[in-house]
Amino acid sequence: MARTTFKGEVPEEKRELCLVTDALNVIAGKWKLIILWQLKETRRFGELQRLVPGISKGILTSQLRELEQDGMVHREVYREVPPKVEYSLTQQGRSFLPILDSIGEWRRNQAK
Repeated sequence: MARTTFKGEVPEEKRELCLVTDALNVIAGKWKLIILWQLKETRRFGELQRLVPGISKGILTSQLRELEQDGMVHREVYREVPPKVEYSLTQQGRSFLPILDSIGEWRRNQAK
């Protein structure tokens, strides 16, 4: 599955726009914001899948891998039978939570 990205040439003088584009590349995707929100607590894969209704196993896997590659999510594999894998936010991922809170607050204000 191809990674969701925002493409286009950004003139050098639009450096801040480039930073926004870089940030959007990290969180782009239908499910990433919901996954990040649900990872406020450490979760196992099956639990995440239940908490994000409508997401397929394959899409959840790919979105988690992308978030892990971008340093937002940590994947911990425990060597036991059956295998146990837990996902949690990294420090970088936790630093994004106030932004998610702000988005929710913005929407709450729009609904009034």
